[in-house]
Amino acid sequence: MRTVCGVARRVQSFVGRGRVAAPVAQVRPLAGGRRPLLTDRLGEQRHGGVRLDQVNGTSCGSAVLVALSAWADPTEMLRLDGEQLAGAATGSCGMGSGTRTGVAPGFGVRYDTRQREVHRESTTVWPQALGTTPWGMVRWLRHHVPGAGPYRVRLVDDTSGADLADALGAAAAALAVGRPVPVLVGSLVPRHWGMALGRDGAAWRVYEPTSGQVRALDLDLVRQRRLARVLGFPRLQALLIPA
Repeated sequence: MRTVCGVARRVQSFVGRGRVAAPVAQVRPLAGGRRPLLTDRLGEQRHGGVRLDQVNGTSCGSAVLVALSAWADPTEMLRLDGEQLAGAATGSCGMGSGTRTGVAPGFGVRYDTRQREVHRESTTVWPQALGTTPWGMVRWLRHHVPGAGPYRVRLVDDTSGADLADALGAAAAALAVGRPVPVLVGSLVPRHWGMALGRDGAAWRVYEPTSGQVRALDLDLVRQRRLARVLGFPRLQALLIPA
């Protein structure tokens, strides 16, 4: 049986909107100098002594957006680390001097507050209790993190081998040049966001925000609709692909 996103993808193909919006060869790396919040190291992710997990049961998308924003925009890390506050107090700025002042006390509070703020901003036309839609994710990135470059929603019909292969190929092209790929999973309906950070042979390294861990995802599990052991739900619903 097709998922909700699979049905929508099928409809797209019938009305001629299922084409790839941009050839994957056009996916390019961004400029260097970024300070990522997450690493692609397997296991629990911590920063400032705090586990990098989602703040509540509906903020998985927000946790992904904060991590992606921190990857693409140096000012996000300034905000989270409290360097802006430290710079205002000392009359200096870590980014301007080319040095880091470290993580100021209170990172956990700032991180949780930022997730809640992003959740409100990305669900302006959607109930917050239902999480964040793919289009809300893309819209928030476009308005708040232009440095990440444009992302597009790629719905996935995981009952179609050809469609699944095309979607995974587009994601692989992005990961090959270091571009993170948000991943939406669920059962028959979308339920949970994660983010692919890189490739490790035939597997992806995926951030799972409920646990605050980076986990190895064998792509055969995607094809077999058995993602639950890694991402909590069995089926791939959609990807956000950088253009």
